[in-house]
This record gives sequence, structure tokens and C-alpha cells, in this order.
Amino acid sequence: MQSDTTPTNQSSSKPVVTRRLDKFFTNLADVSAFVARFFREAVLPPYEFKEIIRQCYEVGYRSLLLISTTGFITGVVFTNQSRPSLSEFGATSWLPSLIAIAVVRALGPLVTALIASGKVGSSIGAELGSMNVTEQIDAMEVSGTNPFKFLVVSRVLATSVTIPVLTMYTIFLALLGAYLNVNQNEQTSFTSFFQEVFGAITYTDIFASLTKSVVFGFTIGMVGCYKGYHSSKGTEGVGKAANSSVVTAMFLVFIEELLSLQIISAIRGN
Repeated sequence: MQSDTTPTNQSSSKPVVTRRLDKFFTNLADVSAFVARFFREAVLPPYEFKEIIRQCYEVGYRSLLLISTTGFITGVVFTNQSRPSLSEFGATSWLPSLIAIAVVRALGPLVTALIASGKVGSSIGAELGSMNVTEQIDAMEVSGTNPFKFLVVSRVLATSVTIPVLTMYTIFLALLGAYLNVNQNEQTSFTSFFQEVFGAITYTDIFASLTKSVVFGFTIGMVGCYKGYHSSKGTEGVGKAANSSVVTAMFLVFIEELLSLQIISAIRGN
């Protein structure tokens, strides 16, 4: 009897690992199919232009106040933190250039994406999760409406378009906050400050910033839609969808920021 039960006990751990691997690859296949369906539905008519415009307004409206405050504070805080280090070398005149490079290349897109992940990502996940729980998505399918195109494609396109616009807005407010701080401490004029700002950044910096913002926006919208569209039934599933949308989107944004940094550095030849 011992010889019969020993192999069973030794192999009991294998199904656990196998189940986890199966679950991982199953989820990966589901995500891949979801993304592939998005690109297929996005190019095929009919096009939900009104819903896309409405979602663009919703994305911008939900994030505008918080992004405005965060962007302005980012410029002021970064300037205050950078001044002591530069003043040790008598290089406080480099502040506008340093701020411009940091804000345009990294802080602007990243801060905007993180704020949008919390505000927009959670909202999309909760909204679609609630519709899934109340079977509104099933009702749309029965009525002949394509819920994927109306709910998912419109929201992902809206985030992909609106996040770059919000990024430029964040960069402007961060530079404005930095200017006010520099003007107060170094009495630098508005013209001199922004001449140094535009002298420090290049078209490559602006293009890279906008490209990253599009990728960040696509990721935030896709994660929120996927989590909400596949949320479990019940009110608990709605909460999990909203929370998971924020955590996953922020994690992917940081990963994409790291990868984009490597690619842009290789393009610049640094």
C-alpha cells in the first residue's frame, strides 16, 4: 500500500504548477485575442464617432483638475529640489534647461499616465464591470448592437487620443510652475526662461514624449476595458475590476517607460 501512495504524494505538487502555468497561458491567450479583436473592430465599419468624441470629453474632464494641480506642483517641487544641487556648482542658470529636459522627456508623460491610470482606468473598469454584472452587455448583443465596438473600441481610442493632449497640457503647467519659482528666486524673465527651455529640447524629445503618451493611453484604456469586460459576476467583481485596472495599468506604464527609455537612448546614440 505504501508503494501505491508514494508516487501519488510525490506527484501531487505537479498539478499545482501545471494549473498555474495553464492559467497564465490561458490569460495570455485571452488578452492577445482581446487586443487582436480591438484592432480588427477598430478598422471595420460602422464607426462610433459620437461615442468616441463623448469618451474623449469624459477622459479629459475626469482628469483635468487633478492633472492641472499635479502638473503645476511637479514643476515647482522639481525646481526646488534641483536648485540646491546646481547652486553648489554655481550653475543655477541651468535650471530652465534641466527642468525642460526632465519634464518633457520623462515627468510629463509619466505623471499624466499615472494620474489617468487612477482616475480613468478605474472608472472604465468599474463602468464596464457594472454593465457586465447587470447583464447590459448581453442585452446589447441581443438587440443587435456590437458591444465590443461601442464600449471597448471607443474608450481605447479615446484614451489613446486624449492622454497625449493631457501630457502636453501637463508639460505646459509644469514649466509654468517652474518659471514662477525661478522668477521668484533668480528674477529670470519670462522670455529668457522659455528661450532656454526651447533651446534645451529637440523635436526628438517632443516626438518621443507624444509617442510614449499614445502607448500609455492605449495601455490604460485596454487594461480598463479588459478588466471590466471580463469581470466576475457580483458587486465584488466590480470592485476587483476597478482595483485591478489601476494596479495593472500603473505596472505596465512603468515597464513601458523603461523600455521606451532604452529605445530612445539607442536612437539618440547615448
